[in-house]
Amino acid sequence: MAIPLAYNLRNLRVRLTTTLMTALGIALTVAVLLGVMALVNGLRGALEVTGRPDQVIVMRQGSTAELVSAVQAEKFRDIALLDGIAQRDGQPMLSHEIVSVVSLRLRDEPDNPETEGNVNIRGVSPMGRYLRDDLKLTEGRWFEPGKREVVVGQGVHAIRANSDIGDKITFGRDEWEVVGVFEDGRSAYNSEIWCDGNLATLDLGRNGTRSSVLLRATDEAAAQAIIRRVQQDQRLLLEGQLEREYYAKQMSSAGPVQALGVFVAMIMAVGSCFAAMNTMYTAVARRSREVGTLRLLGFSRASILLSFVLESLFLSLTGGLLGCLLVLPLNGLQSRIGNQLTFSETTFSFQITPESVAMGLGFAAVMGVVGGLLPARLAAGRSILASLRGG
Repeated sequence: MAIPLAYNLRNLRVRLTTTLMTALGIALTVAVLLGVMALVNGLRGALEVTGRPDQVIVMRQGSTAELVSAVQAEKFRDIALLDGIAQRDGQPMLSHEIVSVVSLRLRDEPDNPETEGNVNIRGVSPMGRYLRDDLKLTEGRWFEPGKREVVVGQGVHAIRANSDIGDKITFGRDEWEVVGVFEDGRSAYNSEIWCDGNLATLDLGRNGTRSSVLLRATDEAAAQAIIRRVQQDQRLLLEGQLEREYYAKQMSSAGPVQALGVFVAMIMAVGSCFAAMNTMYTAVARRSREVGTLRLLGFSRASILLSFVLESLFLSLTGGLLGCLLVLPLNGLQSRIGNQLTFSETTFSFQITPESVAMGLGFAAVMGVVGGLLPARLAAGRSILASLRGG
């Protein structure tokens, strides 16, 4: 015969202060874990959704990022002649692009030089905007070719100073005027500033050499064939990879943060388990006669063990729910993280998903079961006489 759940809930209410303190410790542990998961989910959403499976990025062999790559103009013309490249209005869909960095301060602290951070600035060809399907202007207008004008991604606009329409950004040989703000879904392009590729190349003194080539193949099979042809052509000394794979590799930036967050959460989890265990040991000591009475009424040792484990589980799940509520305000919050491969910042929004909430509650449940099992065994293992005596 099982002990009614109302009995466990009543005992948690009776020890309200202890219950709340233990639940708060578990809540903080779950909040740390969910916060780290929200960061990783947000960054993954920005990087792994960037690009299409039929688009290829071509860089110099051995380059890990566009910033350290170089593709000469004559090699770009050779790539444009490859079979399998999609067409738009009779023109091959590829863009010879140059990537550099510009240092901008935080919008909230524009006078503090310590808040400066690198932002990618990308010079694109006219076809470049059509290779990004979700790209759209949210404010202002597109830059005019041949003029020192830029459009900024919404991630940059939200965080960095000098990114409003009419502001000036110093880059290359002169100042560039901000004329528009764009967004590209949840992709990493929101972390960039875009300008005319020809003028940017001249300003940087590259003599026609740019960073990479982005192209769209007619289908995914053609994309793989283009990658092989570029790799096999020893004259080019270039290599291609799928655009999505290139950005997915940049998830390494989140690795140290994720590892540190999980480590801190595990340390806190050990403390929370001991807190739950201490709470349940105290409950066993105070309710010794109750346990003896329950045994006299015919409840088995297994019922008593299950009852105490369930009580600890209720306690931990209460803390888990509280932890989920504590971290909910982070959902959608914009932040930034330094990218070790591109030497610039990637902006992203924290994402708390149903899966991460379920994992947080599961984590809380494990802490409750681990913390309540030993005290429950102690309560169930006592003899009726010892329990009635309070010993």
